[in-house]
Amino acid sequence: MKQLFKLLFFTTVMLVTSCKASQKEKDNYSTKIDSLIQATVPRNFNGVVYIQQNGKEKYAKAYGYSNFDTKVALKINDNFSTMSIAKQFTAALILQQVEKGTIDLNTPIRKYLPDFKYAWADTITVHQLLNNTSGLYSENLDKPLKFEPGTAFSYSNIGYYVAGLVLEKQSGKSFESLVTALFKSCGMNNSYYPNKSTLLTKGHTIKKDGTYKLNENSDFDPENYFGSHLIVTAPDLAKWNEQIHNGKVLEPATYKMMTSYTITDQHQLFSEDPIGYGYGLRINDKDKIYEIGHTGFHPSEGFTAVNLYYPQTKTSVIIMENVANENFDIAYYFEQEIRTIVKQSNLLK
Repeated sequence: MKQLFKLLFFTTVMLVTSCKASQKEKDNYSTKIDSLIQATVPRNFNGVVYIQQNGKEKYAKAYGYSNFDTKVALKINDNFSTMSIAKQFTAALILQQVEKGTIDLNTPIRKYLPDFKYAWADTITVHQLLNNTSGLYSENLDKPLKFEPGTAFSYSNIGYYVAGLVLEKQSGKSFESLVTALFKSCGMNNSYYPNKSTLLTKGHTIKKDGTYKLNENSDFDPENYFGSHLIVTAPDLAKWNEQIHNGKVLEPATYKMMTSYTITDQHQLFSEDPIGYGYGLRINDKDKIYEIGHTGFHPSEGFTAVNLYYPQTKTSVIIMENVANENFDIAYYFEQEIRTIVKQSNLLK
């Protein structure tokens, strides 16, 4: 009997130890990310990874260079281009105007831009511009619409430019002044509207043969800023997530508009299947863990970015790289792998 008790005790201790070891291994996301970003296959990582939960920093690493030629090391608070993550800022500013009654999302934009030369202004609404169902091409206003507005999804950067024109007209303010005030109200003290005095980490285009092109200056102009280019730091994006997703920027009803969807689209980072697209945000309610986020990518500018938020645990996962790979198959490799590591850990439980 004594021997049996010892055996049971020993077995219990081993099981508890094993469970604790397994738990520790599962939660060791920091070590796994550290190891991952040092990989060189299928490509190199060069950027910042920042994870925050309930306002507290959980992981922060800068890896690589802000300039490949001078070998200046990246820092956590270096400035990166948002790329298409800019869309959620424009959408939020428009929704603030909705709250003031100056913009109706379902009214054709001709009401706000009466002199606009395009006939489609009589039918396209701000709602359709924000959720990419306008039928506009990505970069060209002069082409005929791809489809009847509201009937399908087609990603359009130029659509956000048109939405931005409505925003400026109805607010009576420039996009620069609106963005600057929004950043200030969110405590994003190291983020900026692009201008010549702004310090921006150099972007690098990684060519298919493995060589790189250092982009000394951005080719974006103000027309692109509404949907493709604002300047932020990773920690500031985490502050933004805390503000926008916790009732500090929008009223509950307008926030629900932003994070609801009537259309779906597939993106390789999130899923092989289509997920919802709201206003400048992808809404992944198909997975076990509810997820809101957006990506940014532009090979000729040399930036790749991902901003993810998990409301259940108030967790931000932000990856910003000052490289963009012309081989799109591996463009989001590290972003996908880091997302997987975090989702498999207990951080989001």
